[in-house]
Amino acid sequence: MTDAPTTALPASHPLSTGRTSGSPLVRALRGDRPETLPVWFMRQAGRSLPEYRELRVGTAMLDACLDPAMASEITLQPVRRHGVDAGIFFSDIVVPIKLAGVDVEIVPGRGPVLGSPIRSARDVDALEPLDPAALAPISEAVARTVEQLGDTPLIGFAGAPFTLAAYLVEGGPSKDHIRARTLMHSEPETWSRLLAWAADVSGAFLRAQVLAGASAAQLFDSWVGSLSRADYLASVAPHSAAALAHIADLGVPRIHFGVGSGEVLREMTTLGTDTVGVDAVGVDWRLPLDEAVARVGTGVTVQGNIDPAMLSAPWSVLEAHVRDVVRRGGAARAHVVNLGHGVPPETDPAVLTRIVALVHELGDGTAVDAPEAGGTTGAAA
Repeated sequence: MTDAPTTALPASHPLSTGRTSGSPLVRALRGDRPETLPVWFMRQAGRSLPEYRELRVGTAMLDACLDPAMASEITLQPVRRHGVDAGIFFSDIVVPIKLAGVDVEIVPGRGPVLGSPIRSARDVDALEPLDPAALAPISEAVARTVEQLGDTPLIGFAGAPFTLAAYLVEGGPSKDHIRARTLMHSEPETWSRLLAWAADVSGAFLRAQVLAGASAAQLFDSWVGSLSRADYLASVAPHSAAALAHIADLGVPRIHFGVGSGEVLREMTTLGTDTVGVDAVGVDWRLPLDEAVARVGTGVTVQGNIDPAMLSAPWSVLEAHVRDVVRRGGAARAHVVNLGHGVPPETDPAVLTRIVALVHELGDGTAVDAPEAGGTTGAAA
Protein backbone atom coordinates (compact mmCIF):
# COMPACT_ATOMS: atom_id res chain seq x y z
CA MET A 1 0.00 0.00 0.00
CA THR A 2 1.32 3.43 -0.90
CA ASP A 3 1.61 6.02 1.83
CA ALA A 4 -0.88 8.86 1.84
CA PRO A 5 0.67 12.14 0.71
CA THR A 6 1.00 15.16 2.97
CA THR A 7 -2.23 17.11 2.55
CA ALA A 8 -4.09 20.20 3.63
CA LEU A 9 -6.74 18.12 5.43
CA PRO A 10 -7.76 19.21 8.93
CA ALA A 11 -5.96 17.38 11.73
CA SER A 12 -9.30 15.94 12.88
CA HIS A 13 -10.15 14.47 9.47
CA PRO A 14 -10.69 10.65 9.47
CA LEU A 15 -7.75 10.21 7.09
CA SER A 16 -5.51 12.46 9.18
CA THR A 17 -6.28 10.54 12.37
CA GLY A 18 -5.99 7.16 10.62
CA ARG A 19 -9.62 6.26 11.34
CA THR A 20 -10.42 5.42 7.72
CA SER A 21 -6.99 5.24 6.10
CA GLY A 22 -6.77 1.48 6.70
CA SER A 23 -10.31 0.75 5.53
CA PRO A 24 -10.72 -1.68 2.60
CA LEU A 25 -12.20 1.08 0.44
CA VAL A 26 -9.40 3.60 0.92
CA ARG A 27 -6.74 0.91 0.57
CA ALA A 28 -8.27 -0.32 -2.68
CA LEU A 29 -8.62 3.18 -4.11
CA ARG A 30 -4.96 3.84 -3.36
CA GLY A 31 -3.88 0.72 -5.21
CA ASP A 32 -3.68 -1.92 -2.51
CA ARG A 33 -5.72 -5.12 -2.71
CA PRO A 34 -7.13 -5.61 0.80
CA GLU A 35 -7.89 -9.04 2.23
CA THR A 36 -11.62 -8.38 1.75
CA LEU A 37 -13.01 -6.68 -1.34
CA PRO A 38 -14.78 -3.41 -0.54
CA VAL A 39 -18.32 -3.04 -1.83
CA TRP A 40 -20.84 -0.19 -1.91
CA PHE A 41 -23.67 0.72 -4.28
CA MET A 42 -24.45 3.86 -6.20
CA ARG A 43 -27.84 5.22 -5.13
CA GLN A 44 -27.73 2.97 -2.09
CA ALA A 45 -28.97 5.85 0.07
CA GLY A 46 -32.70 5.85 -0.56
CA ARG A 47 -34.84 4.68 -3.45
CA SER A 48 -35.21 1.00 -2.55
CA LEU A 49 -35.20 1.37 1.25
CA PRO A 50 -38.58 1.50 3.03
CA GLU A 51 -37.03 3.51 5.88
CA TYR A 52 -35.93 6.10 3.32
CA ARG A 53 -39.38 6.37 1.77
CA GLU A 54 -40.94 6.74 5.22
CA LEU A 55 -38.51 9.48 6.21
CA ARG A 56 -39.02 11.38 2.95
CA VAL A 57 -42.83 11.57 3.18
CA GLY A 58 -43.88 15.19 2.72
CA THR A 59 -40.35 16.45 1.98
CA ALA A 60 -39.24 17.48 -1.51
CA MET A 61 -35.98 15.98 -2.76
CA LEU A 62 -33.90 19.15 -2.70
CA ASP A 63 -35.30 20.11 0.70
CA ALA A 64 -34.17 16.71 2.00
CA CYS A 65 -30.71 17.25 0.54
CA LEU A 66 -30.38 20.60 2.33
CA ASP A 67 -31.65 19.38 5.71
CA PRO A 68 -28.43 18.28 7.47
CA ALA A 69 -30.13 15.90 9.90
CA MET A 70 -32.21 14.24 7.19
CA ALA A 71 -29.38 14.01 4.65
CA SER A 72 -27.15 12.44 7.29
CA GLU A 73 -29.75 9.89 8.36
CA ILE A 74 -30.45 8.88 4.77
CA THR A 75 -26.71 8.46 4.13
CA LEU A 76 -26.39 6.19 7.17
CA GLN A 77 -29.41 3.97 6.47
CA PRO A 78 -27.83 1.64 3.86
CA VAL A 79 -24.61 1.34 5.88
CA ARG A 80 -26.61 0.06 8.83
CA ARG A 81 -28.81 -2.23 6.76
CA HIS A 82 -26.37 -3.71 4.23
CA GLY A 83 -22.98 -3.54 5.96
CA VAL A 84 -21.40 -1.86 2.94
CA ASP A 85 -17.81 -0.63 3.15
CA ALA A 86 -18.60 3.03 2.51
CA GLY A 87 -21.35 5.57 2.79
CA ILE A 88 -22.09 7.78 -0.20
CA PHE A 89 -23.24 11.24 0.78
CA PHE A 90 -26.94 11.71 0.12
CA SER A 91 -27.44 14.69 -2.17
CA ASP A 92 -28.13 15.42 -5.82
CA ILE A 93 -25.92 16.66 -8.61
CA VAL A 94 -28.03 19.81 -9.03
CA VAL A 95 -27.71 20.85 -5.38
CA PRO A 96 -24.61 23.03 -5.96
CA ILE A 97 -26.17 24.86 -8.90
CA LYS A 98 -29.26 25.52 -6.79
CA LEU A 99 -27.04 26.86 -4.02
CA ALA A 100 -25.46 29.14 -6.65
CA GLY A 101 -28.86 30.66 -7.35
CA VAL A 102 -30.04 28.66 -10.37
CA ASP A 103 -33.82 28.12 -10.48
CA VAL A 104 -34.01 24.32 -10.47
CA GLU A 105 -36.37 21.82 -8.90
CA ILE A 106 -36.57 18.04 -9.03
CA VAL A 107 -39.93 17.02 -10.44
CA PRO A 108 -41.05 13.54 -9.27
CA GLY A 109 -41.04 11.11 -12.15
CA ARG A 110 -39.08 13.44 -14.40
CA GLY A 111 -35.93 14.74 -12.69
CA PRO A 112 -34.25 18.16 -12.51
CA VAL A 113 -36.15 20.92 -14.32
CA LEU A 114 -34.87 24.49 -14.74
CA GLY A 115 -37.04 27.56 -14.67
CA SER A 116 -34.88 29.21 -17.36
CA PRO A 117 -32.41 27.14 -19.42
CA ILE A 118 -28.93 28.53 -20.10
CA ARG A 119 -28.62 28.87 -23.89
CA SER A 120 -26.71 32.04 -24.70
CA ALA A 121 -23.62 34.02 -23.77
CA ARG A 122 -25.86 36.44 -21.88
CA ASP A 123 -27.33 33.56 -19.86
CA VAL A 124 -23.84 32.38 -18.92
CA ASP A 125 -22.84 35.93 -17.96
CA ALA A 126 -25.79 36.01 -15.53
CA LEU A 127 -24.63 32.94 -13.59
CA GLU A 128 -23.35 33.83 -10.13
CA PRO A 129 -20.37 32.22 -8.40
CA LEU A 130 -21.17 29.87 -5.54
CA ASP A 131 -20.91 31.66 -2.20
CA PRO A 132 -18.93 29.34 0.16
CA ALA A 133 -21.36 30.25 2.96
CA ALA A 134 -24.16 28.56 1.02
CA LEU A 135 -22.39 25.22 1.51
CA ALA A 136 -22.86 25.29 5.29
CA PRO A 137 -25.73 22.73 5.26
CA ILE A 138 -23.54 20.36 3.22
CA SER A 139 -20.61 20.64 5.61
CA GLU A 140 -22.88 20.12 8.60
CA ALA A 141 -24.52 17.04 7.08
CA VAL A 142 -21.15 15.49 6.26
CA ALA A 143 -19.77 16.20 9.73
CA ARG A 144 -22.84 14.64 11.37
CA THR A 145 -22.48 11.56 9.19
CA VAL A 146 -18.76 11.06 9.64
CA GLU A 147 -19.16 11.29 13.41
CA GLN A 148 -21.47 8.26 13.33
CA LEU A 149 -19.67 6.21 10.67
CA GLY A 150 -16.67 5.37 12.84
CA ASP A 151 -14.00 3.72 10.70
CA THR A 152 -16.31 3.34 7.69
CA PRO A 153 -15.35 5.99 5.11
CA LEU A 154 -17.75 8.46 3.56
CA ILE A 155 -17.56 9.19 -0.17
CA GLY A 156 -18.34 12.71 -1.28
CA PHE A 157 -19.65 13.30 -4.76
CA ALA A 158 -20.51 15.87 -7.39
CA GLY A 159 -21.80 15.95 -10.93
CA ALA A 160 -19.21 16.44 -13.66
CA PRO A 161 -19.28 19.75 -15.56
CA PHE A 162 -20.68 18.21 -18.76
CA THR A 163 -23.60 16.58 -16.94
CA LEU A 164 -24.40 19.82 -15.13
CA ALA A 165 -24.14 21.76 -18.39
CA ALA A 166 -26.41 19.27 -20.12
CA TYR A 167 -29.14 19.91 -17.57
CA LEU A 168 -28.54 23.67 -17.66
CA VAL A 169 -28.79 23.90 -21.45
CA GLU A 170 -31.53 21.34 -22.04
CA GLY A 171 -33.63 22.66 -19.16
CA GLY A 172 -34.25 19.13 -17.91
CA PRO A 173 -33.52 15.49 -18.69
CA SER A 174 -32.75 14.63 -22.31
CA LYS A 175 -32.06 11.44 -24.24
CA ASP A 176 -29.49 12.82 -26.67
CA HIS A 177 -28.48 16.28 -25.31
CA ILE A 178 -28.78 17.82 -28.75
CA ARG A 179 -29.06 21.42 -27.49
CA ALA A 180 -26.01 21.04 -25.27
CA ARG A 181 -23.89 19.46 -27.98
CA THR A 182 -25.04 22.08 -30.48
CA LEU A 183 -23.96 24.88 -28.14
CA MET A 184 -20.60 23.12 -27.73
CA HIS A 185 -19.94 23.38 -31.46
CA SER A 186 -21.77 26.57 -32.43
CA GLU A 187 -20.54 28.78 -29.57
CA PRO A 188 -17.36 27.16 -28.22
CA GLU A 189 -16.36 30.19 -26.16
CA THR A 190 -19.75 30.34 -24.47
CA TRP A 191 -19.59 26.58 -23.92
CA SER A 192 -16.14 26.82 -22.36
CA ARG A 193 -17.24 29.55 -19.96
CA LEU A 194 -20.33 27.55 -18.98
CA LEU A 195 -18.28 24.46 -18.21
CA ALA A 196 -15.68 26.49 -16.34
CA TRP A 197 -18.48 27.84 -14.13
CA ALA A 198 -19.86 24.32 -13.63
CA ALA A 199 -16.38 23.02 -12.77
CA ASP A 200 -15.94 25.67 -10.10
CA VAL A 201 -19.36 24.92 -8.61
CA SER A 202 -18.78 21.16 -8.60
CA GLY A 203 -15.27 21.55 -7.29
CA ALA A 204 -16.39 23.76 -4.40
CA PHE A 205 -19.16 21.27 -3.58
CA LEU A 206 -16.63 18.43 -3.48
CA ARG A 207 -14.13 20.40 -1.44
CA ALA A 208 -16.71 21.26 1.23
CA GLN A 209 -17.55 17.57 1.63
CA VAL A 210 -13.92 16.49 1.88
CA LEU A 211 -12.95 19.19 4.37
CA ALA A 212 -15.94 18.20 6.51
CA GLY A 213 -14.78 14.57 6.65
CA ALA A 214 -15.33 12.64 3.41
CA SER A 215 -12.47 10.16 2.85
CA ALA A 216 -12.90 9.85 -0.94
CA ALA A 217 -14.68 11.73 -3.71
CA GLN A 218 -16.47 10.62 -6.86
CA LEU A 219 -17.22 12.74 -9.92
CA PHE A 220 -20.32 11.50 -11.79
CA ASP A 221 -20.62 12.15 -15.53
CA SER A 222 -24.08 10.71 -16.14
CA TRP A 223 -24.37 11.86 -19.75
CA VAL A 224 -20.80 11.43 -21.04
CA GLY A 225 -21.97 8.51 -23.20
CA SER A 226 -23.56 10.99 -25.61
CA LEU A 227 -20.16 12.41 -26.57
CA SER A 228 -17.64 11.37 -29.20
CA ARG A 229 -14.08 10.78 -28.05
CA ALA A 230 -12.89 13.88 -29.92
CA ASP A 231 -15.55 16.11 -28.34
CA TYR A 232 -14.82 14.72 -24.90
CA LEU A 233 -11.10 15.41 -25.19
CA ALA A 234 -11.46 18.88 -26.68
CA SER A 235 -14.47 20.30 -24.89
CA VAL A 236 -15.14 18.35 -21.68
CA ALA A 237 -12.12 16.56 -20.18
CA PRO A 238 -10.21 19.76 -19.23
CA HIS A 239 -13.21 20.94 -17.23
CA SER A 240 -13.58 17.62 -15.41
CA ALA A 241 -9.91 17.92 -14.52
CA ALA A 242 -10.55 21.44 -13.25
CA ALA A 243 -13.39 20.25 -11.02
CA LEU A 244 -11.24 17.54 -9.47
CA ALA A 245 -8.32 19.94 -9.10
CA HIS A 246 -10.31 21.66 -6.34
CA ILE A 247 -9.46 18.75 -4.03
CA ALA A 248 -6.03 17.81 -5.39
CA ASP A 249 -4.19 19.37 -2.45
CA LEU A 250 -6.32 17.40 0.02
CA GLY A 251 -4.90 14.05 -1.03
CA VAL A 252 -8.13 12.04 -0.85
CA PRO A 253 -8.66 9.25 -3.40
CA ARG A 254 -10.65 10.38 -6.44
CA ILE A 255 -13.05 8.26 -8.50
CA HIS A 256 -14.38 9.16 -11.93
CA PHE A 257 -17.55 7.45 -13.20
CA GLY A 258 -19.53 7.90 -16.39
CA VAL A 259 -22.50 6.11 -17.91
CA GLY A 260 -21.84 4.73 -21.40
CA SER A 261 -18.21 5.75 -21.07
CA GLY A 262 -16.51 2.74 -22.67
CA GLU A 263 -15.12 4.68 -25.63
CA VAL A 264 -13.60 7.38 -23.42
CA LEU A 265 -12.70 5.29 -20.39
CA ARG A 266 -8.97 5.74 -20.87
CA GLU A 267 -9.42 9.47 -21.28
CA MET A 268 -11.52 9.63 -18.11
CA THR A 269 -8.64 8.22 -16.08
CA THR A 270 -6.12 10.75 -17.36
CA LEU A 271 -8.66 13.54 -17.85
CA GLY A 272 -6.99 14.60 -21.05
CA THR A 273 -3.52 15.22 -19.65
CA ASP A 274 -0.51 13.23 -18.56
CA THR A 275 -0.36 14.89 -15.15
CA VAL A 276 -3.92 15.05 -13.81
CA GLY A 277 -5.43 11.65 -13.13
CA VAL A 278 -7.71 9.79 -10.79
CA ASP A 279 -7.18 6.86 -8.45
CA ALA A 280 -10.15 4.82 -9.68
CA VAL A 281 -12.47 4.66 -12.64
CA GLY A 282 -16.05 3.44 -12.43
CA VAL A 283 -17.18 1.11 -15.23
CA ASP A 284 -20.81 0.71 -16.20
CA TRP A 285 -22.44 -2.65 -16.92
CA ARG A 286 -21.77 -2.61 -20.67
CA LEU A 287 -18.04 -3.38 -20.51
CA PRO A 288 -16.52 -6.41 -18.73
CA LEU A 289 -13.98 -5.31 -16.15
CA ASP A 290 -11.06 -7.22 -17.63
CA GLU A 291 -11.67 -5.45 -20.94
CA ALA A 292 -11.87 -2.13 -19.06
CA VAL A 293 -8.49 -2.89 -17.46
CA ALA A 294 -7.06 -3.57 -20.92
CA ARG A 295 -8.19 -0.08 -21.94
CA VAL A 296 -7.11 1.90 -18.87
CA GLY A 297 -4.06 -0.10 -17.80
CA THR A 298 -3.15 -1.51 -14.42
CA GLY A 299 -2.21 1.79 -12.81
CA VAL A 300 -5.77 2.59 -11.75
CA THR A 301 -8.34 0.84 -9.54
CA VAL A 302 -11.57 -0.24 -11.20
CA GLN A 303 -15.01 0.13 -9.65
CA GLY A 304 -18.12 -1.78 -10.66
CA ASN A 305 -19.85 -3.25 -12.45
CA ILE A 306 -22.76 -5.52 -11.52
CA ASP A 307 -25.62 -5.04 -13.99
CA PRO A 308 -28.52 -3.38 -12.10
CA ALA A 309 -30.94 -5.47 -14.19
CA MET A 310 -29.52 -8.58 -12.55
CA LEU A 311 -30.77 -7.50 -9.13
CA SER A 312 -34.22 -8.86 -9.93
CA ALA A 313 -32.93 -12.11 -11.47
CA PRO A 314 -33.00 -15.45 -9.60
CA TRP A 315 -30.25 -15.63 -7.00
CA SER A 316 -28.39 -18.38 -8.86
CA VAL A 317 -28.11 -16.11 -11.91
CA LEU A 318 -27.17 -13.06 -9.87
CA GLU A 319 -24.60 -14.96 -7.82
CA ALA A 320 -22.89 -16.28 -10.95
CA HIS A 321 -22.83 -12.75 -12.35
CA VAL A 322 -21.33 -11.25 -9.18
CA ARG A 323 -18.66 -13.96 -9.10
CA ASP A 324 -17.82 -13.27 -12.73
CA VAL A 325 -17.57 -9.51 -12.12
CA VAL A 326 -15.22 -10.16 -9.20
CA ARG A 327 -13.14 -12.60 -11.25
CA ARG A 328 -12.75 -10.11 -14.09
CA GLY A 329 -11.91 -7.36 -11.60
CA GLY A 330 -8.93 -9.46 -10.57
CA ALA A 331 -7.13 -8.12 -13.65
CA ALA A 332 -6.87 -4.69 -12.03
CA ARG A 333 -4.44 -3.53 -9.38
CA ALA A 334 -7.47 -3.32 -7.04
CA HIS A 335 -11.24 -3.56 -7.33
CA VAL A 336 -14.12 -1.82 -5.57
CA VAL A 337 -17.29 -3.83 -6.17
CA ASN A 338 -20.29 -1.75 -7.13
CA LEU A 339 -23.14 -1.66 -9.62
CA GLY A 340 -22.66 -0.51 -13.18
CA HIS A 341 -25.11 2.31 -12.36
CA GLY A 342 -27.59 3.02 -9.56
CA VAL A 343 -29.90 0.83 -7.50
CA PRO A 344 -33.31 0.59 -9.22
CA PRO A 345 -36.07 1.73 -6.85
CA GLU A 346 -37.91 -1.59 -7.10
CA THR A 347 -34.91 -3.59 -5.84
CA ASP A 348 -35.47 -5.85 -2.83
CA PRO A 349 -33.06 -4.49 -0.19
CA ALA A 350 -32.40 -8.04 1.01
CA VAL A 351 -30.73 -8.75 -2.34
CA LEU A 352 -28.20 -5.97 -1.79
CA THR A 353 -27.43 -7.26 1.69
CA ARG A 354 -26.89 -10.73 0.25
CA ILE A 355 -24.51 -9.39 -2.40
CA VAL A 356 -22.43 -7.65 0.27
CA ALA A 357 -22.15 -10.90 2.23
CA LEU A 358 -21.15 -12.80 -0.93
CA VAL A 359 -18.50 -10.27 -1.92
CA HIS A 360 -17.01 -10.33 1.56
CA GLU A 361 -16.86 -14.14 1.39
CA LEU A 362 -14.76 -13.96 -1.78
CA GLY A 363 -11.69 -12.58 -0.01
CA ASP A 364 -9.48 -10.34 -2.09
CA GLY A 365 -11.15 -11.47 -5.32
CA THR A 366 -8.08 -12.93 -7.02
CA ALA A 367 -8.98 -16.62 -6.68
CA VAL A 368 -12.58 -16.63 -7.92
CA ASP A 369 -13.27 -19.36 -10.47
CA ALA A 370 -15.02 -18.75 -13.77
CA PRO A 371 -18.78 -19.43 -13.72
CA GLU A 372 -19.94 -22.89 -14.66
CA ALA A 373 -21.26 -23.42 -18.18
CA GLY A 374 -24.74 -21.97 -18.48
CA GLY A 375 -24.08 -19.15 -15.98
CA THR A 376 -23.75 -15.50 -16.88
CA THR A 377 -20.47 -14.78 -18.64
CA GLY A 378 -19.73 -11.13 -18.00
CA ALA A 379 -20.94 -7.67 -17.31
CA ALA A 380 -22.13 -7.31 -20.88
CA ALA A 381 -24.09 -10.60 -20.86
